[in-house]
Amino acid sequence: MWTLLRDRRLSGYKFRRQQPIGPYVVDFYSSVLKLAVELDGSGHMRNDRKSQDKERSGFLAANGVRVIRFWNTDVTKHLNVVLEQIIKAVEIRN
Repeated sequence: MWTLLRDRRLSGYKFRRQQPIGPYVVDFYSSVLKLAVELDGSGHMRNDRKSQDKERSGFLAANGVRVIRFWNTDVTKHLNVVLEQIIKAVEIRN
């Protein structure tokens, strides 16, 4: 995913990886768009992790950051669909 987002490769927008925002670190972030892209593995299916993710997303939303999440398996198996969804999110934020 980083290869596709880095160096302004996605619609000309700069993304950073492992970007701290408050007490959290998001996988990929565009400060211009205030858009975070998160990739989740199977650990995110645990109930305790689901509540942590909800709290985290709430904090980010309260600070004007839109979060979009994808399962790691979707990135590996359906990359084009994931990229289309990210592009739609970029267009909405733009």
